[in-house]
Amino acid sequence: MKLSRVAILALALPASLAAQQPQPNQQGGPMTTVFRNRTLTFQRNLAQAFDSIPESKFGYKPTPAQMTIGDIAQHLSADNYFYCGNFGSMKASASQEEETTPAAEKAKWAKAKLVANLKASFKFCEDAFPQIDDAKLAEMLTITSGGNTRQVVRVHPVLGHIVDMADHYSQLANYMRLNGILPPTALPRPGRGGGGR
Repeated sequence: MKLSRVAILALALPASLAAQQPQPNQQGGPMTTVFRNRTLTFQRNLAQAFDSIPESKFGYKPTPAQMTIGDIAQHLSADNYFYCGNFGSMKASASQEEETTPAAEKAKWAKAKLVANLKASFKFCEDAFPQIDDAKLAEMLTITSGGNTRQVVRVHPVLGHIVDMADHYSQLANYMRLNGILPPTALPRPGRGGGGR
């Protein structure tokens, strides 16, 4: 689904939701709370997925044209810093090694290092969230990516981040199934009965 369609769906939340008085656990308002909760859910699922994949599989990709599992971990880290770095003025400070090492080489780092970097990027996103609230989602900002600069509404990187994580979680879940590993969302959950799907 294209980002614009997802944006329309996300912004078309019932008017009653937007009209609700923020609850104590709704820091930033109801819309921001929805975005934050979806972000945290995907972060948890992705972290659990990468933790459960053996290091020997981090070079796996189903076809030559696809990304390896290591590529996905490295790519997600970079995307997290890009998207969440546009939530407000807070910017990430990556190590010199991470800044100067080409993506293809970083994707071959040891699992422990890749997963640690990914979890650090998740933490950065969690720390960046308090910079936004429902009113700020409609603000305009300038984004630079791939040498191109454009004006977007602030909800764009917030929603783009969730869509990106959903896309890569789906990709990773398929890779896991192809290797006989159940993805986190397919594991049996207490109170839901049954086994993995």
